Amino acid sequence: MKLNKENWNKRYEEKKIGWDIGKISNPIKEYINQLKKKNYKILIPGCGNAYEADYLVQKKYTDITLLDFSEIALKNFKERNPGFPQQKLLNINFFNLNGKYNLIIEQTFFCAIEKKYRKKYAKKMYNLLEENGKLVGLLFNEKLNNDKPPFGGNKNEYLSYFEPFFEIKVFERAYNSITARKNRELFMILIKK
Repeated sequence: MKLNKENWNKRYEEKKIGWDIGKISNPIKEYINQLKKKNYKILIPGCGNAYEADYLVQKKYTDITLLDFSEIALKNFKERNPGFPQQKLLNINFFNLNGKYNLIIEQTFFCAIEKKYRKKYAKKMYNLLEENGKLVGLLFNEKLNNDKPPFGGNKNEYLSYFEPFFEIKVFERAYNSITARKNRELFMILIKK
């Protein structure tokens, strides 16, 4: 299976995004609720339908950038948030992105990229973060698929990618996942070294 723009657009047209839960996940929502600064530069790569961004907009965050390979996913978000700045909706390859962010939110992007790119992903996240910036999000804690998304893994595998670049503040089973994902997700807070 080719994981290119055409493939991702087709998935969104046909609504074949099995890991899309239709709302912000509980662990990410709870994390956002405890943030104090509304002016963080926030990136959500592989944002899909971007329910996390819906919540950030609702909570009055002022500097959110969304990136997705699918223009249909970005269009879905824009239809729900017509006042959102178009220049903050990036329809590009994540690995071509330049910029610096205080916070990057990981919600089912990591599981959508081929495993051979995972080390490159960790390094790119490091490069995109400001000093002391954070990568926060959820990863599937199970094997899943080898030939198509979602691609899974386990804590030890994930730590091997992230430990060279990040201080591991939290990397544990999410206690507040939705029922369908109970005991199947790891919540992480990683701080740029």
